[in-house]
Amino acid sequence: MDVTKAWKAILIGVFFGLLSIGFILLITRPPRGAPIQLKPPPTPSPLIVHVTGAVVEPGLYTVPAGARFQDAIDAAGGYLPIADLEAINLAAFVEDGEQLWVPTKKVANPEPQSGATQTDPPKLNNETQPSNQEVHVLININTASIPELESLPGIGPDKAEKIVAFRTEHGPFERIEEIENVSGIGPVTFEKIKALICVSDQP
Repeated sequence: MDVTKAWKAILIGVFFGLLSIGFILLITRPPRGAPIQLKPPPTPSPLIVHVTGAVVEPGLYTVPAGARFQDAIDAAGGYLPIADLEAINLAAFVEDGEQLWVPTKKVANPEPQSGATQTDPPKLNNETQPSNQEVHVLININTASIPELESLPGIGPDKAEKIVAFRTEHGPFERIEEIENVSGIGPVTFEKIKALICVSDQP
C-alpha cells in the first residue's frame, strides 16, 4: 500500500513537472511571424500630357503629380512669341491624359492717329500696317512645318503629318477648302481652322 502511494506521488510530481516545463516554454518562446513594418505612403504616379500649339516642341511629356499648365509648357521648351498667354490659365492643374493647347495671339493694328491721312498710314513698332482692322497670324498650309500645323485647333501630330504627306503627294493646296481632302479632317475641323490658315504668303 505504501508502494502504491509512493508511485502515485511520483507520477503526480512528474505530471506537474512536465506541466511546469511546458508552461515555461510557452511563455518564453519568441512570437511567430514577421514583425509589423510601417511602409511609407505610395508616391503619386506622374502625369502624361500632350502639349501642342504655340510651343517650341509640341509632343507628349511626363510631369509630376500636381503640375500646373506652366510646368507643362516649360517641359515643351517654352512658348513661342506668337503664343497668346492671356487666353489660358497658367496656374491651372493638369490632368493625366489631357491635351494642353497654347493658342496663337491676334495682332491688332492701332487706330489712325490724329492728323493722319490716307497717304500717311499709322505705324506700329516702326512697321507700316496695311489697315486698322484686326488680323490673325495665318499659317500657310503649303509651307508650314508639323509643329506649326499642330498649333491649329483640332490638329494633332497625326493630322499634321497627314497634311504634309498629302501636299507632298498631290502638290500644294490651291484653296484652303482642299484641306478637307486630307484623311481625318472634315467640316467640323475645317470650321475651327479656316480663319487661321492660308495657301499663300498673302491671306
